[in-house]
Amino acid sequence: MRINEHPILDFEKKRKRKVTIYYKGQPIEAYEGETIAAALHAAGIRVLNYSRVRKRPRGLFCAIGKCSSCLMTVNGIPNVRTCITLVEDGMKIEENKPILPANINKKDKKKRAKIVKGDIIVVGGGPAGMMAAISASDTGAKVILIDESPMLGGQLVKQTHKFFGKRDQFAGIRGIKIAEILRREIEKRENIKAYLRTSAVGIFQDGEEKLVIGVRKENELIEFKGKAVIVATGAMEKTIPFENNDLPGIYGAGAIQTLMNTYGIKPGEKALIVGAGNVGLILAYQLLQANVQVQAIVEAMPKIGGYFVHAAKVRRLGVPILTRHTILKAEGEEKVERAIVAEIDENWNPIPGTEKIFDVDLIAIAVGLRPSIELLQQAGCQIKYVRELGGHVPVRDRWMETTVKGIFVAGDTAGIEEATTAMLEGKIAGLAAALRLGIAGEEWVKEIEKTEKELEEFRSGPFGRRVIEGIKKLLEGSK
Repeated sequence: MRINEHPILDFEKKRKRKVTIYYKGQPIEAYEGETIAAALHAAGIRVLNYSRVRKRPRGLFCAIGKCSSCLMTVNGIPNVRTCITLVEDGMKIEENKPILPANINKKDKKKRAKIVKGDIIVVGGGPAGMMAAISASDTGAKVILIDESPMLGGQLVKQTHKFFGKRDQFAGIRGIKIAEILRREIEKRENIKAYLRTSAVGIFQDGEEKLVIGVRKENELIEFKGKAVIVATGAMEKTIPFENNDLPGIYGAGAIQTLMNTYGIKPGEKALIVGAGNVGLILAYQLLQANVQVQAIVEAMPKIGGYFVHAAKVRRLGVPILTRHTILKAEGEEKVERAIVAEIDENWNPIPGTEKIFDVDLIAIAVGLRPSIELLQQAGCQIKYVRELGGHVPVRDRWMETTVKGIFVAGDTAGIEEATTAMLEGKIAGLAAALRLGIAGEEWVKEIEKTEKELEEFRSGPFGRRVIEGIKKLLEGSK
């Protein structure tokens, strides 16, 4: 199930040293640098655990550590998120047993948390977070960058398509290359310290400082202290209700991109995609690049939601796009074997007699994202529901500062858009945080104003009108 030939990506070159992990005592070949869930998928293992009450099979869904579908017991430790935990030679993996082992090391309970100090703490290492860290560091600020994934880049590390926009906004460059460019910028700056595989679990006020509690590699507690925090935790996949929508083999679109484009693993042989926005259309093309058959794309709306250029490309390759259709049911014992879709009427009800059956082992849910705002809620930031921005989002001002002084936001956390706007917002947040701390001089205000104009230009197209309306609602709420 590993991809060895790809028109863009060279996985043979990317793969590191072979290691052996043990699943239920059986040896499985893996590669350093890949996650447990990815290695299990490469070995054909789709069922990762079972639900507690009804014992229904569970499989990978988000692949970014934001759902509970991939929890397993690793080396005796329960509830490990296998989608973001890297393999290690000799690692022992079992179905999840959510009880602490009896022989837990009591001395570990007495360990004091490590303290790390900086000026600005950035939570999230995707396009918004990386650009925020880079921009803040350019003013002379000491920046701490936290991300729970094993690598920086966020969604960029799985995006093989070329970006639109201007040259200054990486137009014509693939997302995977943009991630490399930003990583190099971070690595060469001595005033940025990155902590990977580190989950931020709380933001608190500690006197004059902000305190971010982080857990590194599941067992190390760290207290990050700074004067400002930029939250760029991105978003997570939405899903839709249909019968058996929890079967292994049903993934969020981003999880499929992670398996294919980051780790070089085929997620299945025959796919059905639900959602014809830009993500669903691009995913169809990427699946074809990985030699996965795409049976169809179904879209409940009367027309596609993505760019025409993306739709035209997949149609030329023989992929039908069925508008005014929805998925009714997934079928299979332990994993997906079939999908049943049907046409819907103007009241969104299935039309009897229009059912179509697709023999697939992979269903991709590409129906949109919702902002990850949990940390901001916990920190006391005002939250508002804004449909145009993807759901509940933090109220913030023009410079991305929330209603809690010293806490800023950027990227999909502030409202669902594209990676380009995430980077521009990250730049504004990074510079604004440094300005309001008195680290940056007034000359940086012009750079913020320039970036605001670039954002306005990028949002001037038809897809940006909705976002502009949403931002107006937010700015009104911040007054």
